[in-house]
Amino acid sequence: MSDLALWGMFLAIGLGTFAMRLSFIELYGRLRVPPLMRRALMYVPASVLAALVLPAVVYPNGHGEFVFDNPQIPAALIAAWVAWRTRNTLLTLAAGMTMLWVFKYFWL
Repeated sequence: MSDLALWGMFLAIGLGTFAMRLSFIELYGRLRVPPLMRRALMYVPASVLAALVLPAVVYPNGHGEFVFDNPQIPAALIAAWVAWRTRNTLLTLAAGMTMLWVFKYFWL
């Protein structure tokens, strides 16, 4: 690929990114989001967080295979249970990290 084509591609990608971001700013308040779509969009942050966290928990150290002696899985399950019962973020983080350290220290 020539330098001119590479710079052209960078410019096109930059303009496309700018246009997408500008469209949300310009169209904000002008378009109405249907109630069904608004309800569905409420779950986007939780699903993105799960998509980021789950691979790190299930596949430690970036390996592509599932390992059974992974202490992160039971610690994550306990943290999820604490989050479900208390709905307290700090307590969830503290319980998850504490259990992870305990499992890593005593894991056979």
